[in-house]
Formats: sequence, structure tokens, C-alpha cells
Amino acid sequence: MRKKVSKAVFPVAGLGTRFLPATKASPKEMLPVVDKPLIQYAVEEAIEAGITELIFITGRNKRAIEDHFDKAYELEAELVARHKNALLQVIHKIKPDAVQCFYVRQSEALGLGHAVLCAERLVQDQPFAIILADDLLDAPVGVMKQMVDLHAHYGSSILGVEAIPIEQSGAYGIVEGRPVADRLLKLDGIIEKPTPQQAPSNMAVVGRYILTPSIFRHLREIAPGAGGELQLTDGIAQLMKSEAVLSYQFEGRRFDCGTKQGYLQATVEFALRHPEVADEFRRFLAHLPTASTAAAHTITGDSDAASDTTAGAADKHRTLAVGSR
Repeated sequence: MRKKVSKAVFPVAGLGTRFLPATKASPKEMLPVVDKPLIQYAVEEAIEAGITELIFITGRNKRAIEDHFDKAYELEAELVARHKNALLQVIHKIKPDAVQCFYVRQSEALGLGHAVLCAERLVQDQPFAIILADDLLDAPVGVMKQMVDLHAHYGSSILGVEAIPIEQSGAYGIVEGRPVADRLLKLDGIIEKPTPQQAPSNMAVVGRYILTPSIFRHLREIAPGAGGELQLTDGIAQLMKSEAVLSYQFEGRRFDCGTKQGYLQATVEFALRHPEVADEFRRFLAHLPTASTAAAHTITGDSDAASDTTAGAADKHRTLAVGSR
């Protein structure tokens, strides 16, 4: 009988320099998309997949993540005293009682492979998930649940992938393989950040993995790369030589919240479906100046319109989000 995936590793020790100064003293994983931090979306996806042990690989200035998933006695007492039962339920749902959280400090930023290796003692000999909170995946059925169901059938390591424009290959690990089922490849190779000319396909690995515990041996054996970092991709490439590794083109939409553009797109999209703010926010977007109006004001020297150079760009996203409804 195959072992169930019950543990997930969340590497959250990164500095989040793309979002400075917001992340100078606050974890990037705590950036909110409407009213929930990124890390909570990731945890909810894991819980939906039946995962009950959450392993956070943390660093300095990440204490807010621990506090978020801990009891908040003073806050809860205040909500009870003010009869704010709905908000109290929201707080209680952050971490169900059946779910356990563990925290491991990564003392040095030595790459994603090193962060995963920090979880070895807690994972032990179990298959486990890796979830990167920067990638906010929106799907009717959670992407990790899709992958856990596949693992229950195949028993192999599985990498979540999506098709990208080939010119973006230098930002991703790119896989090559042979189809074994719908959306599923048996991998022959994986290359970290190849040029478009080097890329064997346009299938890019995103922040969802299910790996067998054999990965730890390979991570200990590979040589560090630039800056002394251990690359998870290199460990997976070695894992492929001894056992089958699959890639799965998940069903859903990815928001790359490790970039400002992706983060803002996610915020708009999730706000437009939030029951408290959707209607009013949609009206607000509908009254923003259009790109052509802003450009016309700029050409004619209208200082009020010209000063708001971002309105046109925001309207592009408004047109996509509002027009699709």
C-alpha cells in the first residue's frame, strides 16, 4: 500500500527583496491578497489535499508566520466580549485543530534545495509536498489535491508545471518528457533556467511538488552551485536517474505573487469575487480612466491626468477582469 502524502514543506526563509520596503521587517508571505496573507492561501490548499503536518522552513524576521498560525488569546477574548462571532470563526479556521505546525530555522540562505533538506528529520521516510507561497494557484479543485490524487495512483514524484512563452524560460526550471496520460509526462530531463535556445520545451516547473524521501540523499550528494546554493532542480535531475518522476500540467490559473505585477493581478481578481467588496470594487474599476483617455490627456498637457501614469495600466487589468464576468 502506498504511503499517503500527509506532510508539506513551506520554504519561507526568503528575504522578499522585490517588495522592499514592505518586506524589510515583515515576511513577504504575509502580504495580503484582499484579507488573507499569501501563506494562508498556500496552507488552505495543503489542508484541502488532506495534509495534516505543515513544516515551515523559516529565517530571521519570519516570526509573524508563526504568530499567524498560533492562538491569539487576547484577540479572541476581545472578539468574544464584543460578540463578533463571525470574525471569531474566521480566526479559528486559520488552522484547524487536526493540523500541526512545525518550524525549522534555516540559518543561511543556501537555496531551495537546502531549505528542503532542512525538513529531512521531520519528513523522515514519507512522501511529502512542497508548496511555494509565491505561486498563488486558483482552481476549483486545489492543485495540490489534484497532485495528491495522482500520487495515490502512480506513487511517483510529481512536479506541477504550466506552459509558458518560450522567451520566459530563463526564469524557470524547464522539463522534457514523454506523455503517459492527459496532462502527465514521464520526465527524461529538467534544466534550470535555460535560454530559449536551450529549453527542451515550454513546460515550466511552478511552486508545487510531491517528492519521495529519496530526494534527500540526492540533495546531500549534489555539489553547491553559484553562491554555495543547493538547487532543488539539480537534486530532482539526479532523482530521475534512479526512479520515475512525473510532471503534471495542473488545471487552474497561477498568479506569480513573487512579482509586483502578479501580486496586483491576484489582488484585483480575488477582490472582484470577494463577497464583502466585489460590487463596490467593480464600480470603482469601472470609473477609472481608460488607457486611451489617459494618453490623450498626457498628449494635450492635462497635468491632472498626466500625473496618474499608472491608471491606464490598471485599466488593462480592469477590462480583463470585469469584462470576463
